[in-house]
Amino acid sequence: MPQALRTLGPLPVAFTLVSVLTAYRTHAQQPVSQQTIADSAKTKNVALGEVVVAASKVQESILQSPVTVEKLNARALRLTPAPSFFDAIENVKGVQVITPSLGFKVINARGFSNTTNVRFVQLVDGMDNQAPHIGAPIGNVLGPSDLDINAVEIVPGTAAALYGLNAINGLANFTTKSPFSFEGLSVQQKTGLNHVNDRSAGIHPYTEMSLRYAKVLVPNKLAFKVNATYLRGYDWVADNYTDINPNGNASTGLFGADNPARDPVSSYGNESSNRSNLTLGGKTYQVARTGYLEKDVTDYHLQTIRTDGALHYRLNSNTELAYTYRFSSLDNIYQRSNRFRLEEYRLQQHGLSLMSPVVQVRAYLTRENTGKSYNLRSMGENLDRSYKTDAVWNQEYTAAWNAATQTGQTVAQAHATARATADAGRLQPGTPEFKDRLRQLQDINNWDQGAALRVQSDLIHAEGQVNVGEALRRRASSSFPQWLDVLAGADHRTYVVVPDGNYFRNPNPGKDPLTDNLTYSKTGGFVQAGAHLFADKIRLTATARADKNDYFSTRFNPRLTAVYSPTQRHNFRLSYQSGYRFPSLFEGFSNVNSGQVQRVGGLRVMSDGVFENSYLRTSIDAFNAAITKDVNTGGLTRAQAIANNQGILAKNTYTYLKPEFIKSLELGYKAALLSDARLLVDVDFYYNAYRDFITQVEAYVPITGTGEVITTTETNLNAVATALSARSGQSRYRLWTNSKSQVYNYGGSAGLHYELVGGYLAGANVTYARLDRTANGDGLEDGFNTPRWAYNWSVGNENAYKNFGFGLNYRWQTRYYSKTFLVNGYVPAYSTLDAQISYAVPTPKLRFKLGATNVLNHYYYSFLGGPRIGGLYYLAITWGVR
Repeated sequence: MPQALRTLGPLPVAFTLVSVLTAYRTHAQQPVSQQTIADSAKTKNVALGEVVVAASKVQESILQSPVTVEKLNARALRLTPAPSFFDAIENVKGVQVITPSLGFKVINARGFSNTTNVRFVQLVDGMDNQAPHIGAPIGNVLGPSDLDINAVEIVPGTAAALYGLNAINGLANFTTKSPFSFEGLSVQQKTGLNHVNDRSAGIHPYTEMSLRYAKVLVPNKLAFKVNATYLRGYDWVADNYTDINPNGNASTGLFGADNPARDPVSSYGNESSNRSNLTLGGKTYQVARTGYLEKDVTDYHLQTIRTDGALHYRLNSNTELAYTYRFSSLDNIYQRSNRFRLEEYRLQQHGLSLMSPVVQVRAYLTRENTGKSYNLRSMGENLDRSYKTDAVWNQEYTAAWNAATQTGQTVAQAHATARATADAGRLQPGTPEFKDRLRQLQDINNWDQGAALRVQSDLIHAEGQVNVGEALRRRASSSFPQWLDVLAGADHRTYVVVPDGNYFRNPNPGKDPLTDNLTYSKTGGFVQAGAHLFADKIRLTATARADKNDYFSTRFNPRLTAVYSPTQRHNFRLSYQSGYRFPSLFEGFSNVNSGQVQRVGGLRVMSDGVFENSYLRTSIDAFNAAITKDVNTGGLTRAQAIANNQGILAKNTYTYLKPEFIKSLELGYKAALLSDARLLVDVDFYYNAYRDFITQVEAYVPITGTGEVITTTETNLNAVATALSARSGQSRYRLWTNSKSQVYNYGGSAGLHYELVGGYLAGANVTYARLDRTANGDGLEDGFNTPRWAYNWSVGNENAYKNFGFGLNYRWQTRYYSKTFLVNGYVPAYSTLDAQISYAVPTPKLRFKLGATNVLNHYYYSFLGGPRIGGLYYLAITWGVR
């Protein structure tokens, strides 16, 4: 075997051999059947005719798009072994997908990924499907079903100059099937299983049933469609028990299972805010409450109900008015800084659109109600505290430790005995008492006492755009040049939140701060001009955008693009653009107690005075660790240790929120090669510069025994240090702010799609992403959280032999460093093989698809702090319109 193949590993080599043999068999097979010739004719020159909209907000050839755009068409979606179109996005060039839950996947591109990716926008028929208070979508819970999806377009890279929707890392637009073009009844049933050989759960069933019905009531005039999907399954389990605090008692030599301050990743109630410094036998020990495993405080059964309906009316052959209603109810695991159980969580959207070649108008309302959802960390903390307060637990622990050492137990044994004694009466998972208390805490909307997430919010959006050039050309006497295009648009968005007194509070209340709704608005617009020059060999566009947010001055974004096409098949592109991301509702206005830490929005109206009077938690942790070391190993008294180390304390130098900003340069080449245009090649390279990352910093304010703030002066430095050396002397905050770093990242991707004779389609793509930090990096910016290398290989055929088809996809990515507020560390490299075989019955329009993701069932983590992902095996039966 050649060395080049040997280094790739067994699965890529196998895939390469399958692809080569398939190609050889296809070309060598004689004679070619009439059906094969017909299939070839249908797919010939597909690349030359493929049209996209998302890149420029106007229809254009995918080959001539001025920025990178990826598309999954109906054929690609049928070939994918993924169980849904949304899962298939993971294999698209330049796209990264992480999996916080079986029912919740997060799309990102070009770095800085996290579990609530507010930098990447998802649209359905042009309408944002985010959950308003989160500022990002929850997977595809408000999106289309597999039966109604027509195509997926993805723009990896900033699209803010055109969309202004915080799309600084990318955008995806899902277009659905028109009831005029796809009429009739379709039904799909998926039945499967997961958790095969799972160390934390037995095998569980998975089922999803979808229905679509469309009817033309008046030919070419009036039509409607309805969709419904019901999904049930058992979620992937988070069971990473790596200790986040392994050195909490390093100065006393207690590590591993002997560490009384252990904090396993997938365990709650033993975090930093649940630890105390106890003086035992003349030494200071860091001791944490026992906490509960994630599987003890949540229900991994997931359920999603999605429905939507649309009424379409054509005013004429080119103008269509449509009303759409979408509704979703879900029980699922969701993750941001903490993990949540979403229960009876509901989203709904009303949308109205008017579409024509000249004018496009959309208006929609999205409503969110979190139902009976709750915070898993707060649940773990308050289950412990509900049977015994921290003060009582610490007293019993101290007394038991002293008694144990007096009987001759070692220090480690005494800690184990003390914990068992203090835990007496602790609620045990699975017991009726435990379940009753969990239900009680689930309904207490105060995270210092309970765990409820009770948010009601709305998103109101209206936008319109006019193709000025097309409008002028349609005038009978117009002489507006054909080579010039002009597009103009404007949009307005308002968020409305009902303050709940825990998660959100109105900073400018009227008579009642708990009933006066909080509003947050933005207005923007753009103008775009494009020129087609030199017989359409050169296409230039210039875009200017302005956005005004309630709490910030007007921001301006330009976009300049150029495409050079020496022939129709070869296209070189260049673009420069900038983009702003305004703070989301949660980043700007949150005001919630979470583990005795007040998580506060970074707008001055929410956190006035906190930044100026606080000290960085990182310095406070280092300060207290130094005190403990001096007391335990240096023989100093606690007062002496405080005075000796107070120079470690660092004032908080961060301040109130500003919009996040990016500048991006992109180069690309796309071509349809070979005589029949069956080989599509796409290469891109980008370089980004980020400023003012919106992120979080933990900072504590020193207070007196009566709760008054201790301001910093030269004469009271010792009072500040003494206060910050004890939990009782701190008001703890987690503040949304901006990183001071100027950060650069660069990368690129390359993809090949090859249409072989006989209907075979082979593809391969590779993506490279690199963080390039400057010297003034403060380490506060969001983690890059992106593998340096990732590649996908695929091969498939809808009709390989007598109506039998297949699809294979292999994905591999390198390990990468993950930085979140939950846990930091390396995510190991992993690879997955997805596979499916299908059989189509022409009459009655029936298709069977037997497939699996991660078919070899090698469990992996897509990010730290999330679940382990195994194989999902399913059979899908589809009847009706294709």
